[in-house]
Amino acid sequence: MEIASIATSANTDNSVPASPCLRVAASVHLPLLLCTRRTRLKKIGQQVMVGDRVVVEEPDWAGGRGAIAEVLPRESELDRPAIANVNQILLVFAVADPPLEPYQLSRFLIKAESTGLDVLLCLNKSDLISQEEQQQISDRLLSWGYQPLFISVQNGINIDQAASYLSNKITVIAGPSGVGKSSLINWLIPDANLRVGEVSGKLARGRHTTRHVELFELPCGGLLADTPGFNQPDMDCSPEELVHYFPEARKRLAVANCRFSDCLHRDEPECAVRGDWERYEHYLEFLDAAIALQTQLQQQAGPESTLKLKTKGKGQSQYEPKLETKKYRRVSRKTQLQNLQQLYQESEE
Repeated sequence: MEIASIATSANTDNSVPASPCLRVAASVHLPLLLCTRRTRLKKIGQQVMVGDRVVVEEPDWAGGRGAIAEVLPRESELDRPAIANVNQILLVFAVADPPLEPYQLSRFLIKAESTGLDVLLCLNKSDLISQEEQQQISDRLLSWGYQPLFISVQNGINIDQAASYLSNKITVIAGPSGVGKSSLINWLIPDANLRVGEVSGKLARGRHTTRHVELFELPCGGLLADTPGFNQPDMDCSPEELVHYFPEARKRLAVANCRFSDCLHRDEPECAVRGDWERYEHYLEFLDAAIALQTQLQQQAGPESTLKLKTKGKGQSQYEPKLETKKYRRVSRKTQLQNLQQLYQESEE
């Protein structure tokens, strides 16, 4: 017997699974199964990610177990968090406690834009600021190219509207710690019962409460993926791609072209992007980080690199620092003999 199902839970390092077990939901009406990956999938290097649509063989409903025999083609794939078939990203920030940080928000938006998925921006704890402050924040983000939805999990403000955007889709919820992601999930899905952390008084930051990636079924249809909190998402795009992740820059490039096709929009003449827009300084900082990463990768790939590619078990490989040759290389017997002869000669003299 075979059934189609969705992988719903895995450890945060599921990109290279240490364990062959995954929780799989066969459908909204069937119980969860603890599934192992068939050996043939392991041999061909087929990984199973949260959100994968899989074929389960020989389900044992009484024992709650099964075996994944096939992973169906993916429509999308994210590396962090490791999850497949996502339709959109729900980015959650707080407008107070912790305060909204434009640079941090910009960094999350760039990472979300780089996935090519739709981005929904929700600003929580809106009950802690005035209507005038909300309007100022809204106008600012509109100039960035985003229409935020102000919500309050504490007071239930606009939660139903946020839920309507998630209906019948697979959504990843992301954002820094302490902004109310787990509280929002508990409101949307009462059975989730996620652990909620408090904001640190000294650092004005939240503490990480999510430890693994898991898909939760929404009452209105669709699935919501809770992801481990992280304060600074990786800026791993190329310098040439970066500008396209800013809606303001895309708007400028839609009506004008730069003089040079390889323009990085810093100090090149006749640049269509460089100019008076708020996040241009963010772009320059992110560009420096992207260039530094690209340089590092090129050095790793070069023959004079200080790193070497080491092959591990199961076909995996990783870079490791090279040892200093003169310091760690064993002296040959021939060299040892020559050194002894030289010592004898010096002693005789």
